[in-house]
Amino acid sequence: MSSTGTQVTELSEARQAIASARSVVVKIGSSALTSLEGGLDTDRLDKLADAVEARMRAGSDLVVVSSGAIGAGMAPLGLSKRPKDLATKQAAASVGQLALAHAWGTSFSRYGRVVGQVLLSAGDFGRREHHRNAQRTLDRLRSLHAIAVVNENDTVATEEIRFGDNDRLAALVAHLVGADALVLLSDVDGLYDGDPRKGDANFIPEVRSSADLDGVIAGSGGALGTGGMASKLQAARLAADAGVPVLLAAASDAAAALTGASVGTAFAARPVRLSARKFWVRHAADSHGAVHLDDGAVRAVADRRHSLLAAGITEVRGRFYGGDVVDLVAPDGRIVARGVVSFDSDELETMKGRSTSELAEGLQRPVVHADDLVKV
Repeated sequence: MSSTGTQVTELSEARQAIASARSVVVKIGSSALTSLEGGLDTDRLDKLADAVEARMRAGSDLVVVSSGAIGAGMAPLGLSKRPKDLATKQAAASVGQLALAHAWGTSFSRYGRVVGQVLLSAGDFGRREHHRNAQRTLDRLRSLHAIAVVNENDTVATEEIRFGDNDRLAALVAHLVGADALVLLSDVDGLYDGDPRKGDANFIPEVRSSADLDGVIAGSGGALGTGGMASKLQAARLAADAGVPVLLAAASDAAAALTGASVGTAFAARPVRLSARKFWVRHAADSHGAVHLDDGAVRAVADRRHSLLAAGITEVRGRFYGGDVVDLVAPDGRIVARGVVSFDSDELETMKGRSTSELAEGLQRPVVHADDLVKV
């Protein structure tokens, strides 16, 4: 593949998949919609809406994940810099979410389209019932030809339960709606192996595997956002697990990104996507506790993908019940896998370290079955 800056002249398989995708999730960063001085920039928002509408008229189905609620609320509240304390963030979000939803609705009304706002918290993905409810809402909005504009529910989210950035939220939404592609639009025009603002950084047009990320230094977000390149790389990996190719591009190149995927950096999806259940276990489910393993059990579950047996357990932490998701922890403290546990924590305390033959007949089954286990 050849490229000039971030414009490519030949489309890879990943880019072709993004360009032809019937269902697309588009994430738009705070910096693309707001400024510290003026708050929400409706001119820029209109241009983004134009690009989304053009892709929809070409036959694709789009969901918008829109950051910018806190940034949109700062100027009306007289805040000159992004707040750091939770209460002020939530106050700014409560003002900004209203302004943001109104701006999207006004912009898409030029095309006769209705906008539905969907506010999600991390807990909505962690609990299966909430997960299904969110899925039904988004599916129904799309079937009614409305534009779903998704954002994190910043007015109630706490630091402990928030997504951390809308890049991860967008990747989870892409899995939730069964999207064929994810497009991340922000103030960066693609992936570099360093900070392009400091010079001597090389543009990376394509990421086919983790080997293409060797030597890449990813930074944190800017003044208006919480993301940054690190969060975008994590989101791309998350989406790849769901079998979704990703395009990272500048919001100013939205038209080219959504028309032909000829700009930015393309991330290929993994060849074999995780099942919906294993994806949920790895990325979306709440962890209710931790099960610590000895070295032999770590090799069995992480390297050989075998079921976890009670004999390899050294410690049980937290209170959980059969059917909950737990972290599986190596002796050095690393989380090596997650899985759906078959026993309550109280039961497991009496079972840990014991061989199967030492257990009562009703307890002689895997603590975490291989089918319900995923390596982290």
